[in-house]
Amino acid sequence: MKSVVYVEWVPVGKLMKALMGFFSFLILCILLGTITLGVAVKHPFLIAILAPVLTFSLLLFWNYRGIRILLNREKLLVNYGVFNHKAIPIINIESCRTVKASFWRYGGVGVRLGTDGSCAYTTSFGDAVKVTRKKGKPFVFSSSNPHKICEIISQMKRTTNHIA
Repeated sequence: MKSVVYVEWVPVGKLMKALMGFFSFLILCILLGTITLGVAVKHPFLIAILAPVLTFSLLLFWNYRGIRILLNREKLLVNYGVFNHKAIPIINIESCRTVKASFWRYGGVGVRLGTDGSCAYTTSFGDAVKVTRKKGKPFVFSSSNPHKICEIISQMKRTTNHIA
């Protein structure tokens, strides 16, 4: 990778960890309870339903456990899970600013569309970076250090403008 300038891992928020842990624990208790009490012998479909639900919820949590942010001299790369990747060339960034990833704008955490027309990768309702592109929808992503990311992007844009 060409001259990495900034790397950050933003784990999912404590609220989501607690909710996923509680949900997984609840399903596991129900599953083990049906097996232990012998209900599973009379109704084997319960295991056929509960085991995949537990597996799916654990895989989902593992997949969306955090955001990886990588910034190099050419582009901003944001990865959220296996399928959600954004690569934005620095020259295509119009502006960058810090925002709060509010529940009212995005309706939760994860991969979301905002009421303001933006696409967002959020891990909590905390600090985030909003990147406005020259073409396309604004992109928002959670960060532990949004001011630093915007500062680096602004500095790289100034450097690019002086060279061009």
